Amino acid sequence: MSTEMMVGLSVKDDDVYTQYRAAMKPLLELHGGGFRYDFKVSEVLKNEEGRPINRVFAIYFKDKEQMEKFFSHPDYLVIKARFFEASVEATTIISSYER
Repeated sequence: MSTEMMVGLSVKDDDVYTQYRAAMKPLLELHGGGFRYDFKVSEVLKNEEGRPINRVFAIYFKDKEQMEKFFSHPDYLVIKARFFEASVEATTIISSYER
């Protein structure tokens, strides 16, 4: 059974966000993870939390333990600080579930 999250972002710099995705991909795959879906959205009709969203994706991991290891990994934290924080202004976890 895999662990998945649907995530909404407000990306403010597509070029830097693309660099983030490229930098984190090998580590993500090492932790049994990847992306099932990835969308750029131009209009949000309902947004319960009110944070802006222009990108939505489904990210998965082999299990919850691997997800936690990935997001707390020292290499990921360096990548996040360098690219993610410079390119994303808001994050919304839409849902998290076991598949």
